[in-house]
Amino acid sequence: MDVLSSLAQLFEFSTLWTIALGTLGGLIIGALPGLTATMGVALLIPMTFGMAPVVGLNMLIGIYIGGIYGG
Repeated sequence: MDVLSSLAQLFEFSTLWTIALGTLGGLIIGALPGLTATMGVALLIPMTFGMAPVVGLNMLIGIYIGGIYGG
């Protein structure tokens, strides 16, 4: 897999949408007392079971980054 096809897959609408959705979910989880970014990722892993691997991993990264910022 070359770099250009990887970048093309990253900038698809579904991937960008799940990154934004994951970041918003991470912000909410990070703002709740007692929940950390790592726990948020652990709780929301089942949401990614039906997704493509690239989309699911990007969503989990968005959840983690949003949780760090929200905390």
